[in-house]
Amino acid sequence: MVHEAAAPFRGVARMQDPPAGAANAWIARLDTPLAGAAQGPLAGLRFAAKDNIDVAGVPTTAGCADFSRTPVAHAHVVQRLLDAGASVAGKTNLDQFACGLNGTRSPYGAVPNSFDARYVAGGSSSGSAFVVATGEVDFALGTDTAGSGRVPAGLNNIVGLKPSRGLISARGVVPAAQSVDCVSIFAPTVGMAWRVMKAAMGFDAADPYSRRLVLAAQPLPARFRFGLPRSPRFFGDALSLAAFEQAVAQMVALGGTPMPIDYTPLAEAAAMLYDSALVAERYAAVRSFFDGHQNRVIEPVRSILADGRRYSAADYVEARTRLQALARRAEALWEGLDLLVVPTFPSHYTIDAMRAAPVVLNRNLGEYTNFVNLLDYAALAVPSGLREDGLPFGITLIGPCGSDLQLAGLGQRFHHATGLTQGATGRPLPAPEPLPLEAATPTVQIAVVGAHLSGMPLNGQLTERGAILAAQTATAPHYRLYALPGTVPPKPGLVRVAPPDGAAIAVEVWQMPLAHYGSFVALIPAPLGIGTLELADGSRVQGFLCEPLALEGAEDITRLGGWRRYIESREA
Repeated sequence: MVHEAAAPFRGVARMQDPPAGAANAWIARLDTPLAGAAQGPLAGLRFAAKDNIDVAGVPTTAGCADFSRTPVAHAHVVQRLLDAGASVAGKTNLDQFACGLNGTRSPYGAVPNSFDARYVAGGSSSGSAFVVATGEVDFALGTDTAGSGRVPAGLNNIVGLKPSRGLISARGVVPAAQSVDCVSIFAPTVGMAWRVMKAAMGFDAADPYSRRLVLAAQPLPARFRFGLPRSPRFFGDALSLAAFEQAVAQMVALGGTPMPIDYTPLAEAAAMLYDSALVAERYAAVRSFFDGHQNRVIEPVRSILADGRRYSAADYVEARTRLQALARRAEALWEGLDLLVVPTFPSHYTIDAMRAAPVVLNRNLGEYTNFVNLLDYAALAVPSGLREDGLPFGITLIGPCGSDLQLAGLGQRFHHATGLTQGATGRPLPAPEPLPLEAATPTVQIAVVGAHLSGMPLNGQLTERGAILAAQTATAPHYRLYALPGTVPPKPGLVRVAPPDGAAIAVEVWQMPLAHYGSFVALIPAPLGIGTLELADGSRVQGFLCEPLALEGAEDITRLGGWRRYIESREA
């Protein structure tokens, strides 16, 4: 569908405005798909792009006709997919300016759920999820700021891959909140989603938020521990509660051990997306248009964007500081965990119910999604089953930044164990696909024990070189730890000792691109250096060690088991 305010353009099937029924999923459907390269890993596949993602020659409306513009170039991600052989079938409907999680906030009509048209499809990437679930395209692009690439997937029995921030370029995408936006992928299977991911990802120097990330290549352990909310909320929906319990049981059958966590810091971070000065970023994204055309924006999107104008720069700085403090609290949740598992959404809502309570019910849909991008996590939404009423239910696997491939590996095992069919098509799932990383960047593993730990003063020396956290573990019980006097910032010294005088010391293992390893080692001051550490599982990695002569006058803190506990004891 093309809005009447937009000029006609060649190759697009014009539809009535407003549309009816399933046609609500489309903004513009091309008469002839825009063909990609003749050969490539995605040759023969057709995809749709959410209508805040540029396709050259096709108007980008972001769900607002007055905002419409016709780009002359493809978004970076669209170009990469065309180069990989895929073809573009058209543009899909969305909650206006990607502001919503339900799929009813569009002047082009509400997108229905693919299983029951009385229910919402989820948003804001509603149309993209619908056309994948109904088999109209092989995959689709969405965007995800607060869960828009996951909630519609869960509500429609398909996969929603929300990459680590900056892994896929967002150049050519109308932003919702640019610092946390992600381009997401909808597909009927994890294998298809990962195939698209490999073609789509790549550093883009023209995107200020693109990042050179090294993905963890090793799979999650066969016996893994997954965190889940200690008291999950389903807002009275007993069918979703039962479906989540079944999903947890299936995860246990795959080798997982559930570990209930305190969900409070995650919930507090999620609330900040709309209940703090962070909402100013949504206003800033469309400021030049909104200030002159506020009355052309529908409710409740208009009120949300307008709310962003009332905050000062100081308010925004305070909000970012508070978010960082919550991120620090959330770090503690990951100790001893391999991933988090949450419901993708708490309940299904009818379109009528959503329109009657558009703010409250939309907020409910984001109960388990809003915090993910704010805290820089990767996520994968996978179907888990059909509820007793026949509506889909799904779970989301969440991991640290760079854990995308690990989540995909476990997610594919889980999805194929459910016995579900693809979306709403009734077609059986194909055989699982291999999920390799092509042309993986050579890396080196480094064990850090002190000021380079997550959240510590020197951690930036790792992250600015593209390193990612691979594991939180401990050394073999052959080491002692000392607080070195006079070091700024404070640093520990780790030394190996003869048995039985040693103990296991907490460490983090980071995976760093080999090309940046030399510049990192050059920053290490004496008496510290890099040597070979033995970990608790018997493996050996590069890591920080200290010259024994430097321990004169140093405090032996081995009894505390690690540097983080020592710092906490000093602060207490």
